[in-house]
Amino acid sequence: MNFKNTVKPVLYSFRRCPYAIRARMSLELCKIDVCLREVNLSDKPIEMLHISPKGTVPILVLPDETVIDESLAIMIWSLKRFSHINKKTHRWLDKTIYEPSMQLIHRNDNSFKALLDKYKYCTDPDEAANHREKAEWFLILLNDLLEKRSCLLGDELTLADIAILPFIRQFALVDYDWFLNSRYKALVRWLQYLLTLDCFNKVMLKQVVFRSAIG
Repeated sequence: MNFKNTVKPVLYSFRRCPYAIRARMSLELCKIDVCLREVNLSDKPIEMLHISPKGTVPILVLPDETVIDESLAIMIWSLKRFSHINKKTHRWLDKTIYEPSMQLIHRNDNSFKALLDKYKYCTDPDEAANHREKAEWFLILLNDLLEKRSCLLGDELTLADIAILPFIRQFALVDYDWFLNSRYKALVRWLQYLLTLDCFNKVMLKQVVFRSAIG
């Protein structure tokens, strides 16, 4: 697939995927205009599979045909190349902010995500409650941080907030009443605040599903 004549990067995405959400938010925050291709994960475009055979989103294809098919790598790429236009996001790569951000993101992407999936897909109420309880260690960690500040690492957004937001949102939506009435008041406040951000609401607009040109 030839992208050399494409002015804008091409982003294969799925609107509700938490990995794709955080990649889109980072691109939006850094004011990077992309050609967005919303895909149906049950009928993936052939050309997307040619580009990245593992078939997961997001996938960013640069005009020089460089492929970035990990959400966190897309976020860091966008920050390194374009965040100079926004002093706040540019600071996200400072060592004192970047390293603690990556530590939280690592916990989210590994231990917490595995427990979230068990909770989200469980159909038995008692078993689901058990999975939720096992995942609460991460809620406790985040809530403790947020009791002292408005964002995870201070009073301004960082890479950690944007990267973790979609997963806490997904966790909350499994049983939103439980989450709202839980003891994690600071975390609830944080989530509700981030859901009002322009960069979140812009990237969550519904898109027409991309249909492959190959077939």
